[in-house]
Amino acid sequence: MKALRWHGKKDIRCDNVDDPIIEEPRDAILRVSACAICGSDLHLFDGFMPGMKHGDIMGHEFMGEVVETGTEVKMLTKGDRVVIPFTITCGECDQCRRGNFSVCERTNRNAADAAKVFGHTTAGLFGYSHLTGGYAGGQAEYVRVPYADTTHVKVPEQLSDEQVLFLGDIFPTGWQAAVNCDIQPTDTVAIWGAGPVGQMAIRSALILGARQVVVIDRVAERLAMARAAGATTINFDEESVLDRLGELTQGKGPEKCIDAVGMESHAGRSVDSMLDRAKQAVMLESDRPHVLREMIYVCRPAGTLSVPGVYGGLIDKIPFGAAMNKGLTWRMGQTHVRRWTDDLLKRIVDGQIDPSFVITHRAKLEDGPDLYKTFRDKDDGCIKVVLTP
Repeated sequence: MKALRWHGKKDIRCDNVDDPIIEEPRDAILRVSACAICGSDLHLFDGFMPGMKHGDIMGHEFMGEVVETGTEVKMLTKGDRVVIPFTITCGECDQCRRGNFSVCERTNRNAADAAKVFGHTTAGLFGYSHLTGGYAGGQAEYVRVPYADTTHVKVPEQLSDEQVLFLGDIFPTGWQAAVNCDIQPTDTVAIWGAGPVGQMAIRSALILGARQVVVIDRVAERLAMARAAGATTINFDEESVLDRLGELTQGKGPEKCIDAVGMESHAGRSVDSMLDRAKQAVMLESDRPHVLREMIYVCRPAGTLSVPGVYGGLIDKIPFGAAMNKGLTWRMGQTHVRRWTDDLLKRIVDGQIDPSFVITHRAKLEDGPDLYKTFRDKDDGCIKVVLTP
């Protein structure tokens, strides 16, 4: 089969590889009908996430048709059409029973390695380094789905692939980011990053009743898409984020702040961002936390910081004293996808939201390597890439 594979920093190739096979009784094999390049895939493309190995198959946002099941799979049959969450979940451990699916205690087959880095294991994740299990991803013609009975979302036939594909990651990620804010009708919600997750967070915050949503980015097409949803926008290359947020909140700051950027934040005119780049280059820190600093400073006292953006290692010069003394609440983590998908699927069926609005580029799987570069450069308004095997 064809698959997009990681061969080092900024080196993704479309290779021919062996088809996946059933390895465990709870496995299923999926024929992929659509997959997407996620913003967090760019952290792998740029070489910032540890644990990647030469030849790893990329991709954690995909869907398709079941073509084979293991002997212990009871909930799926050949021909079922499903979206696959990026988090692999057993459905039986203490964390899964609590709905904390992204920290499933059983599915990371490299749990000991993850514990050395994070203190405890995360769940297994598709296509996202050997720290999260080293599972082959879904930017391929076929993929093996472990724990298939509990790692799938069945989708109605009347919905297109593009309407439901993002139930596997960015839609529930944006939704969880907004839910974590405990949004009240009087709240201003500020969102850093108008990429795919940021766009979903905008619409989620508005659905959940935010009075005002303000979005910070610098890519014109992303800002235009945010405005189309009803958000106020700030181009951080053209004006001060802190000053503008002060104006929009009568000097008090937003009650809720969402970091939809993560470890590769950009702020060319900012001294702290330039220092981050220098420290990252000489390995004095692994992630660039400019957005976190900005959120801490601008957030209203007793407010909430929600962090769906991916961080992978160590950060420096975080004003934690300010966060503590202002009484800020932090909510963060990988998304508990299955906690949200039943509700979000119903909202799609009911016509409340169509997540396909975010798609700007469609192509065949073999075009994926070039589109990774397009997505990274954002030189033609690229917001979301969907690939068809």
